[in-house]
Amino acid sequence: MSGPPELYQSQSGDPPLPTGERGSRILAPLRAEGARGVAIAVVSAMVFFTVVIVAVLSSSGWPEIRRAFFDGEVFREAFPKIVDRFGLNVFIFVVAEGLVLAMAMLIAVLRSLHGPVFFPLRILAAGYTDLFRALPTILVIALLGFGAPALRLSGVPTSKVFWAIVALTLVYSAYVAEVYRAGIESVHPSQVASARALGLSRRKTLRFVVLPQAIRRVLPPLLNDFIGLQKDSALVAFLGVTEGLRESQIIQFENFDFTPYVALALVYVVITIPQARFVDWLVARDRRRRQTGVGV
Repeated sequence: MSGPPELYQSQSGDPPLPTGERGSRILAPLRAEGARGVAIAVVSAMVFFTVVIVAVLSSSGWPEIRRAFFDGEVFREAFPKIVDRFGLNVFIFVVAEGLVLAMAMLIAVLRSLHGPVFFPLRILAAGYTDLFRALPTILVIALLGFGAPALRLSGVPTSKVFWAIVALTLVYSAYVAEVYRAGIESVHPSQVASARALGLSRRKTLRFVVLPQAIRRVLPPLLNDFIGLQKDSALVAFLGVTEGLRESQIIQFENFDFTPYVALALVYVVITIPQARFVDWLVARDRRRRQTGVGV
């Protein structure tokens, strides 16, 4: 490594980072400024939320809101029932996620194929993604959940859960396919040329060179899409399926109280926030790898 020993040049082309005693003197003010910034941000957030909480609790309508949304007795009664029914949401999400991963990959690969012979496949794949990204998810669920069983075709399932899974798979495959395609197109053409020069076929180049890099690069946005899929599993309540949201509605109608919705919201928060933090961790890890040149 050339250059002064107190400097380190990262492989990503970033400016050299000072190290040693000289580096400590240079970086100390920056660390202090960063610590002050964090402290100011924390204090500002605490002040803001304190003002909001005080304003809400001191409002004239708060006692009524507390009775309607935060009834402890209703919460204790509703929460176990909602968690039990939420298992159906998890089942729908897990099955749909597996189908989306496979179907979206197929669509993305079809759209990335070159040559006039593949033009019809590219048109079909592009039309599919355009159509299902244009349609609201709840509309697709309604059309399939109510329409498909009404056809009464021999061998066609009539389960509303089945058609809800199909609808979610169709919609989210269109979104995830575009995420995959962005990852495929981000792989430099020299990677493909090098693989072909080594004697790999187009299929093996795609399988062993392009797709592994593409999937690694799009993993964070891919996980974000699956967080959305998990939440949209509640839309099957529109079909009358008794899952978490539908159970909340039933309890709400029985008690004329909105506390069950708060209980369901808590379930989603407990499940979704750790996934969001996991995505942030993956993004930060990928950024560190790129900055240090590890795994690039």
